[in-house]
Amino acid sequence: MTPYARRGVHGQTVETLARRVLSGEIPEGATLDLPALQSELDVSLTALRESLKVLAAKGMVDARQKRGTFVRPRADWNLLDADVLRWQFAGGTTTGTDLGLLRNLGEVRGIIEPAAVRLAALRRTDDDLAALDDALAAMGQHGLGAAHAVQADLAFHRALLAATHNELLERMEMVIESGLAHRDEIVHSSPHGEDPVPSHSAVLAAVRDQDPDAAEAAMRALLEQAVRDLDLVHGSGESEDAHHAGTADDAGTDRGTDDAAAGSGGTPIREDTP
Repeated sequence: MTPYARRGVHGQTVETLARRVLSGEIPEGATLDLPALQSELDVSLTALRESLKVLAAKGMVDARQKRGTFVRPRADWNLLDADVLRWQFAGGTTTGTDLGLLRNLGEVRGIIEPAAVRLAALRRTDDDLAALDDALAAMGQHGLGAAHAVQADLAFHRALLAATHNELLERMEMVIESGLAHRDEIVHSSPHGEDPVPSHSAVLAAVRDQDPDAAEAAMRALLEQAVRDLDLVHGSGESEDAHHAGTADDAGTDRGTDDAAAGSGGTPIREDTP
């Protein structure tokens, strides 16, 4: 679950290939034309193979004699890997797939965080409370931009998981943070949405009072607000998004037809692709 270090040409190659697979540009089952990819990406064959090893470790690709390197079925991908989640949200736009994934992650949060906050209320230490206080104070510093708001929110939820003093729950921050960061970027970059400070303050107050029932109720209310915020932001741009999606689909259909006729224009995939 350790995040992949995004540095240099190697890191860029990994991310380029990952995004193409996750977007479906390189479809499931496709066999990759490595020499063509090497030429397109302007990397050595060794560097390309090393990059593919990263994706193989995440269940996205595999290699077989006589078949070569191919994309594995989505069912085999490690969708809870922090990098895989981050790669799916990369690009700066919110698509229908993004929203579906965000809602799936919201359901996962609804299972994990209410239970986790009960433990936090029972086990929190003075150091845990200090970390939560600092994160909440940072959340209350309005006007510092979306990036600041995102980091403050992530710090609060990270501190809550740490306050459980359960090593496995603490590791869940890698899963929760990927979706939470993307959701926060969407919400905090929009004029819509409620002030997050009161709902987080209610959670912290219950944890401070060591009241697990109140902490769970406050967390459920916070998560419900998160869903409302996302729906409000998405709803405000739904018509425009639908228009752009329709235009993109039309363009994609035309482009796909042209590419098929020309036999080029997409990611290099071998002709013996099953």
